[in-house]
Amino acid sequence: MAGPLTGIRVIEMVGLGPCPFAAMMLADMGAEVIRIDRKMAAGSKNPFPMLGSKYDVMARGRRSLALDLKQEEAKNLVLELAGKADILLEGFRPGVMERLGLGPEPCMQANPRLVYGRITGWGQDGPLAQAAGHDLNYIALSGMLHAMGRADTPPVPPLNLVGDFGGGAMMLAFGVVCAALEARNSDKGQVVDAAMVDGSALLGAMIYGFRAFGAWSDQRGANMLDGGAHFYDTYACADGKYISIASIEPQFYALLLQLSGITDAAFEAQMDASKWPELKAKCASLFKTRTRQQWCELMEGTDICFAPVLDMAEAPTHPHNQARGNFVDVDGVTQPAPAPRFSRTSPELGLPPASPGQHSEAILRDWGIAEDRISSLAEHKLI
Repeated sequence: MAGPLTGIRVIEMVGLGPCPFAAMMLADMGAEVIRIDRKMAAGSKNPFPMLGSKYDVMARGRRSLALDLKQEEAKNLVLELAGKADILLEGFRPGVMERLGLGPEPCMQANPRLVYGRITGWGQDGPLAQAAGHDLNYIALSGMLHAMGRADTPPVPPLNLVGDFGGGAMMLAFGVVCAALEARNSDKGQVVDAAMVDGSALLGAMIYGFRAFGAWSDQRGANMLDGGAHFYDTYACADGKYISIASIEPQFYALLLQLSGITDAAFEAQMDASKWPELKAKCASLFKTRTRQQWCELMEGTDICFAPVLDMAEAPTHPHNQARGNFVDVDGVTQPAPAPRFSRTSPELGLPPASPGQHSEAILRDWGIAEDRISSLAEHKLI
């Protein structure tokens, strides 16, 4: 492995959603991340058959150790590994790790410098802490979901990008790296409590500022950045495909009018929100007169602030994405490449996704567990 986090050891208690994404980010940056998978009983079926296969993109870059955590010796083994790690990540409901005997107290007793990262939807405390939920619920509570969508439709789910990954996983990854840096000076670890409702609210910092200033309406589709403005939206083309226009600044807007051939004087009132619906209708009619490719030939690469709306089959083939190497192919699975870029400690894509327990004995050996003990663990079916 290469990358700026080379030398950092991370334990990931395998779960779903944001915790694996955060672990993937750390592994992409060169950290040695081991996944603690649940050891499945013989003959049992995996309820999530994609997990552990080459299609489980978020599992890339890590080796897997499968343990029967119902057994005391397996719990002791996790504590021993925690004593050798810099960071531990878990994404269960509050109290689950404590009931397993692997909460922050015993883990940090084994390693006072351990950073113990926790990711939940609602947070470790508060009235909703023990309630079930998903991304959509967390961004609903943070105020962000209400702002997304058209004026005449209910709020639109933005995939699970804002809560699970932006407000959750990325905040967790950022938090544990911050805490690990601090531990270098203090020699003390700490618990990082990352919650998707907290993180998605933080992602809305600019919008909350606009609203406090009086520059943002709670009415969906009435603001400059939510599709209310005619110069910041997506439009259908003659072939049913879409383009995106984001000509906010006056010079970019002037170029939009020039290259589009718009001479209507009504368009001179760019920031008059009362005119936006009328101007939007005119833009919609105009952009339907040509195909997406024709608009690309006219506008792409200019200062209009333009891009075609590509689907996930098209995006990896776009010349800009290809030039940047934004997508990679791993065993026939196209997936996003690690990001961001580094001038000196450039990360490299690590191992492909591992099946649960694929590397159990190798991990224990590399982490300093004696050979006779590894044999005993295998003999007693703990690994």
